[in-house]
Amino acid sequence: MQLAMVGLGRMGSNMVKRLVAHGHECVVFDMSPNVVADLAKTEGVTGATSIEDMIGKLTTPRAIWLMIPAGVVEKTLASIVPHLEKGDILIDGGNSYYIDDISRAKMLAEKGIEYVDVGTSGGVWGLERGYCMMIGGSNATVEHLDPIFKTIAPGKGDAGPTPGRKPGIGTSEDGYLHCGPNGAGHFVKMVHNGIEYGMMASYAEGLGVLKSANIGKHLGEIDAETTPLRDPEHYQYDFDLPEITEVWRRGSVIASWLLDLTAQALIEDPALSKFGGRVSDSGEGRWTIRAGIDEGVPTPVLTASLYERFSSRGEAEFSNKLLSAMRYEFGGHLEKPAEK
Repeated sequence: MQLAMVGLGRMGSNMVKRLVAHGHECVVFDMSPNVVADLAKTEGVTGATSIEDMIGKLTTPRAIWLMIPAGVVEKTLASIVPHLEKGDILIDGGNSYYIDDISRAKMLAEKGIEYVDVGTSGGVWGLERGYCMMIGGSNATVEHLDPIFKTIAPGKGDAGPTPGRKPGIGTSEDGYLHCGPNGAGHFVKMVHNGIEYGMMASYAEGLGVLKSANIGKHLGEIDAETTPLRDPEHYQYDFDLPEITEVWRRGSVIASWLLDLTAQALIEDPALSKFGGRVSDSGEGRWTIRAGIDEGVPTPVLTASLYERFSSRGEAEFSNKLLSAMRYEFGGHLEKPAEK
């Protein structure tokens, strides 16, 4: 099957390689000509110098997959849609807001163009492992694209079916699922990423507690501004975090792929010296919390994990300064200098 891929970043390029390795044909475009030229050296990949050139190299009905940041989807659609015809298909495989999918699908339907939203998870490991996909769109269009989804997906792999699950009832065991009409794919991916925020924060906080379990050995001077550690003898542990994450990977109820990656990061650099601790958020956590509010569903863990990311980037700096100012105003408490 032929597919165009717009956006050849960490995921887009690997998806193309996975597709052509299984006999599909890909026409590719990226804002970086060098990236296009490099990928076009792969058998089965045809490079394009522009959106118009890409569309001209596709047979109808065309299928075009966007693997680009959510913030540039609208601009990219504006450059593609005028060149499309009735029956063509546009696929957004990035992390767009599901509400945008609904409006885009309606706009494109007026032109006879099909729209499919695909929440895609797999990161830099997808070439080897495959990509988990959560799909929104019409039944006929999703079925038409099934050969693409089946190739990109991980397949059953080593994971057996859930006990009690009836065999042959859908594609989820292969790592991709048609979740519903337009917007459904990105809605499910949105919540997936919200959960991811919470899981990551839990590992980080728990390991942080373990790292500081030797605080009883490193007591500073006692002063009026800091409550003293009452029982230093209770905190005399120098834990080996790489070894702890390794043992948790084996038979523990908190074992996961995220824990596997955490263990690998700690083996490579136990002090995590190359990271500054500024954690970005690409939108899905915010949108998940907004959906929870609209639905009346409490999401305290997911909300706290999002706020932790804000704090990590210094966005609580003014609030923290104001706390210090208030303590000084009401009690004359002097702010302690930062520890070196």
